[in-house]
Amino acid sequence: MERAANEIAVGLDIGTTKIVAMVGKYNEYGKMEVLGVGKSKSLGVHRGVVNNITQTIQSIQQAIQEAEAVSGMKINDVTVGIAGQHIRSLQHSDYITRANADAVIDDDDIEKLCNQVHKLVMLPGEEILHVLPQEYKVDGQAEIKEPVGMYGGRLEANFHVVVGQVTSIRNIGRCVKSSGLELSDVTLEPLASANAVLSQEEKEAGVALIDIGGGTTDLAIFKDGIIRHTAVIPFGGNVITEDIKEGCSIIEKQAELLKIKFGSAWPGENKDNEIVSIPGLRGREPKEITLKNLSKIIHARVVEIIEQVFLEIKNYGHESPKKKLIAGIVLTGGGSQLKHLKQLVEYITGMDTRIGYPNEHLAGNSDAETTSPMYATAVGLVMDGLVHMQKQKKTVPKETVVKAEIGQDTETEVESTVGTEEDNPRVDLKPRKNILEKWTEKFKEFLDNAE
Repeated sequence: MERAANEIAVGLDIGTTKIVAMVGKYNEYGKMEVLGVGKSKSLGVHRGVVNNITQTIQSIQQAIQEAEAVSGMKINDVTVGIAGQHIRSLQHSDYITRANADAVIDDDDIEKLCNQVHKLVMLPGEEILHVLPQEYKVDGQAEIKEPVGMYGGRLEANFHVVVGQVTSIRNIGRCVKSSGLELSDVTLEPLASANAVLSQEEKEAGVALIDIGGGTTDLAIFKDGIIRHTAVIPFGGNVITEDIKEGCSIIEKQAELLKIKFGSAWPGENKDNEIVSIPGLRGREPKEITLKNLSKIIHARVVEIIEQVFLEIKNYGHESPKKKLIAGIVLTGGGSQLKHLKQLVEYITGMDTRIGYPNEHLAGNSDAETTSPMYATAVGLVMDGLVHMQKQKKTVPKETVVKAEIGQDTETEVESTVGTEEDNPRVDLKPRKNILEKWTEKFKEFLDNAE
């Protein structure tokens, strides 16, 4: 895809621990250059779900202001990630019978099929977020990835359907709009993280991405280059911190520092005589904590999280030859930086594991902080925003005369001979939209109607 170096996108990762606003653009080599990052402590989000609108708006505004100050740019619209314990996914097959089998299959047929899936009856209070086609069948011929241009009377497809709670989705949209921002695009966070840290080869071979955040652990499974399964487990790094706080009788701030500086997922690594001293509160005696005990507390909770994720991978059926995940597991997110976590995951699952850094698509001069796994989702959201802009931009052949109506309440018509983009307004001649873009438009309408 041809990439313009002057187009800028903003990713907004509304997490349980932190809110990150990242401004990025493509450089002349097609790599993503981070222009500025703003982050703030997330105060109104619990396990990926907004539970305090006012605090969340303040945190978003703080992160946006910092990103604007660092990048020197005004931020108007953002690509937002959606996650949380309310997200679930399911597999669904559907078909349409075409009126004329002698006509080629076009985008309208695929849109009709996808719209049919959108009409599925969900549980009360739930709404379909994404309808992602996996493989198509045309007149019984299977394993077709792109049916456009083929002939056939019956068009079938397997879909990966992502479902979420209406109220949780609406609350995130309301927070963004109340912060003075526009929603340019909405992306499921596991998919954004996957775009940032996985290579196309890994997606083809079969891989499970585990994004360990503060409040949730997101899972995305790919095979043959197609998303096969997504899940959100309602536990993350914050639960480990909570266990340390309770187990060692210390305050949360000290527990978090202990976890980051001395924590290990493997108790056997620490000797019994390794002790860390924690200052007492208000003149009280300092507390002495053995690193072996600290590791035991962390290990117990991490094993629980990994086993829950591994259960999801087993439910997908990774042991069958057709579903084998050759590339194993990729760990990302802030929680993946825990010492010896990679070894523990390999021990429990028996699968090859690596830590995923979002540096594959970043420019070479990116600083170490940006390439940290904790920014994987934010990098992925910026990438999605840039791709979304590219799809919306439609080039028109030179010397074409285009009439574009300005608005319904004006009678003015603009007639322009299209030359360079700088000379003339950009004109969209019904660009092909993907399923995600169509849902984003419906989501915006849904928010406007709710006001």
